[in-house]
Amino acid sequence: MGVAEVVTEERRAGSARMTNRVREILSWYESDNPGTKTNLARLLNHGRLAGTGKFVILPVDQGFEHGPARSFAVNPAGYDPNYHFEIAIEAGCNAYAAPLGFLEAAAARHAGEVPLILKLNNHDVLYPDKDPISAVTGSVRDALRLGCVAIGFTIYPGSAHSREMYQQLRGLAEEAKSNGLVVVVWAYPRGSGMSKEGETAIDVVAYAAQIAAQLGAHIVKVKLPTDHIEQAEAQKAYTKAAVPIATLAERVRHVVQSAFDGHRIVIFSGGAKKDKDEDVYDEARAIRDGGGFGSIIGRNSFQRPKAHALNFLETIMRIYAGEMK
Repeated sequence: MGVAEVVTEERRAGSARMTNRVREILSWYESDNPGTKTNLARLLNHGRLAGTGKFVILPVDQGFEHGPARSFAVNPAGYDPNYHFEIAIEAGCNAYAAPLGFLEAAAARHAGEVPLILKLNNHDVLYPDKDPISAVTGSVRDALRLGCVAIGFTIYPGSAHSREMYQQLRGLAEEAKSNGLVVVVWAYPRGSGMSKEGETAIDVVAYAAQIAAQLGAHIVKVKLPTDHIEQAEAQKAYTKAAVPIATLAERVRHVVQSAFDGHRIVIFSGGAKKDKDEDVYDEARAIRDGGGFGSIIGRNSFQRPKAHALNFLETIMRIYAGEMK
């Protein structure tokens, strides 16, 4: 095995040395204990992007959120929980995130191979719900038992039940941090008072990122924003301040700015599967150029055949690492 191969294997195994960029990011979390900072460093120092300050995370909560056939029928290997561990490990992802069942099914056989994020709440689509609220389906104790470095939690800003979710998150985040875990928040605006277009409007997505950061998230996950502005009062503010939002990179920059002037890690959802790989690569370029910290890519990864998925993720990581335009 050559030197380059050894370095690559070390990076995939999470043995990269601490870099100045990682130290800088850790310095933003001044109130956190050494345990939490250590676990955040594990995320930052693991896999293909170790030490760069960039992330590619594999999330597989779609079986619960969307249903098994919608999630896995296009690539039946995905019905097996172990398959997703293998993709995350072989691709060199920073972490793998999933609900309790999927992690319990294969965490023991892959102990220590990839940082894990336990998704603590989930929502199904069997009942139409214009104002959604997720059920709490896991605990901080579960996360500790499974060797996770972080918990994940979804909030729906704009839902009639948003305040209840904020309060749930507050309690779980406090418990997680006291036990040295990182807090990752999925901030997905949704509700009966919001248009479908408004769910990804630039003002709404930026607001969701701010709310997640204010609720104590170490890592904020949001959808890529469009140039639509949903709120009339926000429209006045954007116009008066001449906030640049014409390009996706500009909108990414504004969302990151909204999370404490870029002092909270903001990653972006990969969304529904796109048929053309280049469309996802273009989004990654915009995230990179706008100062985003990376992507959390589920369906666009596991709904592709494994060999394709690994090449696909490698290309995205090369974009974030600055190895290709």
